[in-house]
Amino acid sequence: MISGNITKERMEKWKVISPEDNGLWEVIAPGRSDCEQVSIYRLNLEAGQEYVLHSGDKEMDAACVKGSARVVCEAFEEECGKLDSFYIIKDMEITIKAHEKTVFYIGAAVDEGYGKPYFRKTDMTLPIGEIHQIHGKGVGRREVFMTVNPEVPSSRILAGLTWSENGAWTSWPPHQHENDLEEVYCYFDMNEPHFGLHMSYVEPGDVHNMVVHTVSSGTMVLAPRGYHPTAASPGTRNAYFWVLAAHSHESRRYDLAVSDPERAELN
Repeated sequence: MISGNITKERMEKWKVISPEDNGLWEVIAPGRSDCEQVSIYRLNLEAGQEYVLHSGDKEMDAACVKGSARVVCEAFEEECGKLDSFYIIKDMEITIKAHEKTVFYIGAAVDEGYGKPYFRKTDMTLPIGEIHQIHGKGVGRREVFMTVNPEVPSSRILAGLTWSENGAWTSWPPHQHENDLEEVYCYFDMNEPHFGLHMSYVEPGDVHNMVVHTVSSGTMVLAPRGYHPTAASPGTRNAYFWVLAAHSHESRRYDLAVSDPERAELN
């Protein structure tokens, strides 16, 4: 867990606008961002452009949030449409050839040798279960499609796609998991005039010292400490690729969130 006093000025730096220029961009990473475990990349490709992604010493989960591409590696060859994803392990390379203007958001963390590479099609008609899920209730109800669910092996990563209801909340009630995991929310499909609000606060109940980040397509927000609810503007569904990176393989769990006790029962 990151140490030191978490001030408003520090939380304001948790929001990053990811680059739109072609190529692979390291947006968030330990040593350059206020985190210890999680790394986030953005890959932008033009139609017909090919890129070879090297995982190095990391496990990676990549979600296609715009466009489509063919993805080829030693473990699979697939046509990757919008919202499809793939998971690769360390010392792998995967060739990505874009069919059209394409964007991948990529979450990464240290690889300890637990994972196995795979490709996953997003199918929102799947029954509710391990992969397609509904979280929350009332104004906090949201739909989730897991790209790395707890039931598949990985070293540190859990990841997925989340959509709020129209003008509603996600990550409600507010929760934190700072002792065990870091998280990043990577927003997409929220072009102007659509926008959302991503809130960060550290102490239970202390919303008067929160930082409110305005978010839209391309915005990425760290949650290394504290609570992080979000809300969508009317006419908007907040849509984001989220990545959890555990501080250890043992804390790679989805049931460690701690709700703000002052708001746990509010809905």
